[in-house]
Amino acid sequence: MEILWALMAAMMLGAAVTMILRRRGAGGIQLAAPGAPDAADPAAYGFVRQEELDIRMPGPDQDLLDVLDVVQRTQDWRAAAQLLSGTEVEGERRWQRVQAFAGAASLELAERPGGGLEKQGAQWLRNWRSEAPKDAGGAAVYAEFLVQQAFRTAAPGTEEHRIILDEARAASAQAAQLAPGDPIPYITELAIARGLGYPRDDFDQLWLKILDRAPQHMGAHLAALPYVSEKWQGSRAHAYEFAEAAAARAPHGSLLSALPLFAVYDHLPEVALVSSFWESGVIRDAIEGAQFAVHSARPDDPMLAHVRHLLVFFLVSSERWGEAMQQLVEVDGHVGALPWTLSPDPAATYAVHRALAVGGYEANGGSPATLPQ
Repeated sequence: MEILWALMAAMMLGAAVTMILRRRGAGGIQLAAPGAPDAADPAAYGFVRQEELDIRMPGPDQDLLDVLDVVQRTQDWRAAAQLLSGTEVEGERRWQRVQAFAGAASLELAERPGGGLEKQGAQWLRNWRSEAPKDAGGAAVYAEFLVQQAFRTAAPGTEEHRIILDEARAASAQAAQLAPGDPIPYITELAIARGLGYPRDDFDQLWLKILDRAPQHMGAHLAALPYVSEKWQGSRAHAYEFAEAAAARAPHGSLLSALPLFAVYDHLPEVALVSSFWESGVIRDAIEGAQFAVHSARPDDPMLAHVRHLLVFFLVSSERWGEAMQQLVEVDGHVGALPWTLSPDPAATYAVHRALAVGGYEANGGSPATLPQ
């Protein structure tokens, strides 16, 4: 799937660098100086060139990539259905794969919106729904597809946005009926709850359904955070409480210990201009919690890359160059995760932070020879 947005990389790079330097103040890194980030060479560390970064997912999933290639090349949905049917229902990987298939369909449709059904993008998803209406995987992908369409193509609060989300809610309900034990339709509905402005009681009922099926689901907690941040009274405090409570009850090895870092990120626009914010106890504690979660998690945890990517952002912003480089070694090559995916050009935004990390690392005596692999 070729899904790069058509925005000039230079503009995006300049905007991201300006944002970072504004946070640093007059005494921050000067990118044009010798030894500064733009004078360093990320390629010396074996990092992937910007134009080759994969923006489709946060980390490698070769089975998914192979199936996506087959589905998009042949427009035959059966390989996607087979992959999902063989993916554990309660696990994080199924949620990621549903999102990936839905995202592929949404972007295909954006690239080829007309010209007759046979030439329109995402024909394979329409065929999947019409030819196998009782397939739970297809229903889940279609519901997520509609959610992504609503937020991608219609402004929040508009009638078009509401109509698409109403359709997505009906599709989620159908997906839930087809697979009663699957938390994914309810996780998808969390975005609908945010878009349609569910009352708090309705959200609580929805959240209980998810907890009954997958109480430790990291993806579900990440999907719930934006609602908590926007809809609850005293949203910032409640978002931190929500994240900290989840982290406190997380068993050893769960990445939920990293949830406070995502809660902090959710409110950066409110606090990013506060002096010395990046050295504050809030940031330090959130980073340490995420680092502990990464250290104790299973190496094959599908959500591990999500946490590492956000750690890169915070560690670079805090000028903790060596720690940032350690995370970059683990995730480089894939950039389909927060915070990069919120940018019109995720690869360019990631590349800016990577260059800052490399430059800061070398300015403090680091080199490719000193970086543990």
